[in-house]
Amino acid sequence: MASDDAAGLGTFSTLSIGIGGMVGGGIFAVTGLTIEVTRGAAPLAFVIAGVVALLTSYSYLKLTLAFPGEGGTVEFLNRGFGDGVLTGAANILLLLSYVVLLAVYAYAFGSYGADFLPEEGRGFWQHALISGVLIGLLAINVLAARLVIRSENFFNGLKMLLLGGFILAGFLTPMDWSRLSPEYAVSPMGLIAGAMLIFLNYEGFELIANASKDVADPRRSLPVAYIGGVLIAILLYALIAIVVLGHLSFEAIAARRDTALSAAGEAILGRAGFLAVAGAALTATSSAINATFYSTGRLTYIVAKTGELPRELERPIRGEHAEGTLIVAGLALLIANLVPLEAIATMGSAGFLLIFMGVNIANVRLARQTGSRAWISALAALATGLALVVLCVEVDENPATRNHLWILAGMIAVSLAIEIVYRGITGRRLRLGGARR
Repeated sequence: MASDDAAGLGTFSTLSIGIGGMVGGGIFAVTGLTIEVTRGAAPLAFVIAGVVALLTSYSYLKLTLAFPGEGGTVEFLNRGFGDGVLTGAANILLLLSYVVLLAVYAYAFGSYGADFLPEEGRGFWQHALISGVLIGLLAINVLAARLVIRSENFFNGLKMLLLGGFILAGFLTPMDWSRLSPEYAVSPMGLIAGAMLIFLNYEGFELIANASKDVADPRRSLPVAYIGGVLIAILLYALIAIVVLGHLSFEAIAARRDTALSAAGEAILGRAGFLAVAGAALTATSSAINATFYSTGRLTYIVAKTGELPRELERPIRGEHAEGTLIVAGLALLIANLVPLEAIATMGSAGFLLIFMGVNIANVRLARQTGSRAWISALAALATGLALVVLCVEVDENPATRNHLWILAGMIAVSLAIEIVYRGITGRRLRLGGARR
């Protein structure tokens, strides 16, 4: 969302896009859930998920340098796998995964917003806030999209400042380090599954690819943006998890799972800490919803332009590609209000792991064109694939979350069905560069 001047995006602005995409509402939504699942190993869980993202960012870097443009992931999958049904279904699954991401952000906004209100009736107000923020920010995106673009740098800077302050205050205040000891660790399988449950916190680096055509010096800026952005996110997430564990007992975290960061802020600085962190959560989640609405509008347009969705979705409203945003918002409303947070996180993380595995394999196949070390992308494909398997197996063994896999299977089935039916009706094939034939 950052912009420099007519010369294009500089290194800092390109890095800001990646960090803004990763450090959004997700960390406020799932920190408590992460600690509940991985206990004292939560900081390590964020590191493990970050390493998988870091390996994948190499594929994105090489593919973006070779094929710059607004197509991003859609273009990479099309070039790597051609115009088959599975390629089209993968691109639609990417769009659905962003719907899930929106639901995570809205859920977090509703949870932190309801924390300001009396406990009685808090459930009602949480859902009212979830719906209100999605509908309100949808209207802003449709009616004043340029305002969204201009405001993102400010909101990115503000949330980084507030999170940095939270970490600093946490370490300057006496902490209980015992909860980080090995006795509170979980099994290796449980740790990896927990790490992959929160993988959606790292997916935002792929937004850099969509802005690549505007980068002034890609070979200088993109490595810093991709690799540096993921490394910064890993450090930030691990430190936040350490601070929360250092100031809240496991019982307190379980009781305030959806708003663990504001609970930790209150433990550190009292009411002022609660207000600062809760305010940061509302700012970060609304900013993330704004940015994701804008991105999914463009993504829907790109997918339609390749021939995978109806031409109607290419039509602009007030100069913006808003019809896709309207559809995405409607689906996000349903998921955020009807699906538990654990299921939403599972769906989103599994969806992005599947997509990123495809991108890594695509870069292996295109290694000569992209000048890549194929073994790195092969390792990244293996890492994302194994992570997906572990996530699914571990979730399937838990009776409380077993149905979540059926929701993921439904997302995949819907993506395939849309692609097969639409391909059958139109008889079209995909073409690189977004042209139909």
